[in-house]
Amino acid sequence: MTSATGENGKTGKTGRTREAGKTSETGVTTALTRTPAGKAVDVYGPPGGGTAPTVLLWHGMGPDERDIMRPVAEAAAAQGVVVLVPDWRSDAPDRGAAHLLGSLAFARERAADFGGDPGRLVVAGWSAGAGAAVATALRPDLTGGPRPVAVVGVAGRYDVPARTTGSVPVEDLARDPVAGLAHAAPVPVLLVHGTEDDQVDVRRSREFAAALRTRGLPVRLEEPATDHAGVLMSAYDPELGRLRASSAGHALEGGRATARVLAAAAKGIAAP
Repeated sequence: MTSATGENGKTGKTGRTREAGKTSETGVTTALTRTPAGKAVDVYGPPGGGTAPTVLLWHGMGPDERDIMRPVAEAAAAQGVVVLVPDWRSDAPDRGAAHLLGSLAFARERAADFGGDPGRLVVAGWSAGAGAAVATALRPDLTGGPRPVAVVGVAGRYDVPARTTGSVPVEDLARDPVAGLAHAAPVPVLLVHGTEDDQVDVRRSREFAAALRTRGLPVRLEEPATDHAGVLMSAYDPELGRLRASSAGHALEGGRATARVLAAAAKGIAAP
């Protein structure tokens, strides 16, 4: 399987991106580019080319760990969407806000360069990236630019400050009116959370989904029978000290569920 971070995909000073490769199994293309701030972004393009909906997908707490998102990003791209996976650093003085918001601006401005449609942009994230993603729909007044067509939170918490806005998503729902929903139709929120997650309990997503429903906002929650890493089609490797791709049955099913939700959100289809 061709890596999206191979040397052939590095960009020059112009910021132009060269194709890094294509996977033989899925036909997904891979490339590497960088934001104006210099943060690396892996790009996964769907088979067949053309213009496709776009997913901006954020990793979790581990600094600059975009590579751990490869299995699920590739699986989502194979279903007909462009997936952008940027690096960001949770240990930055601003807890990663500038990196995250910079990648959001990059996706809006540059999605078309990779065959993506910036008018059909989904913002998604895993673990610490989940709350950051959801907050872009609830508090667009703090993130700037047009709202995403949907947001996806994977194995996240929504009762702590989001790294994009500094506000707490579940508390944002108590605002009257909710800042991000005052003058427009609400942005659908799609959640994925493994029932066997021992890092972030699935009840966090269930409680947030219930709070959204109480406010009459559109939400769907998918609960695959897997753990915190399994929703990424991965497992934690103690020797590496990070996630690696996994072929375990629960991880394959969990990652496929996440990929389906990402693709469905981008295409404007109800999550399965």
